[in-house]
Amino acid sequence: MIVVDTTVLVYAVGQDHPLRRPCRDIVAAIRDGRVGATTSPQVVQEFAHVRSRRRPRGDAASLAGDFARLLAPLIVVDEEDLEQGLSLFSNDERLGAFDAVAALRRDADALVSADRAFAAVPQLPYLDPGDTDRLAVLTGR
Repeated sequence: MIVVDTTVLVYAVGQDHPLRRPCRDIVAAIRDGRVGATTSPQVVQEFAHVRSRRRPRGDAASLAGDFARLLAPLIVVDEEDLEQGLSLFSNDERLGAFDAVAALRRDADALVSADRAFAAVPQLPYLDPGDTDRLAVLTGR
């Protein structure tokens, strides 16, 4: 099971970018059942917010709902997640989100994100969608 970060969702449906194809491959692998994946409601909400900056809110909400259904059941973040996330956040200025904690506490095979700050989190199995060799193993391509 992988945990998908906002960046994967944004690049998968965004403008032309070097990470667009790898992120689309991840979403396709999840949709096809080749990869088990989830995320948190916070990631889906962040995706909707980012998407709505350049697209109509209806489009952002529709895509966010599609991603929520694709990645269900979503991770419920609890008080312990918050405490551990705040600790990581306070100790590393590069981290801006708590997705790492959700992945760590659920024994995820990987947290997939274009945010390379996650690579610095001890014991976090981080996967950069730009790592084509590891991505090929993950998606079976």
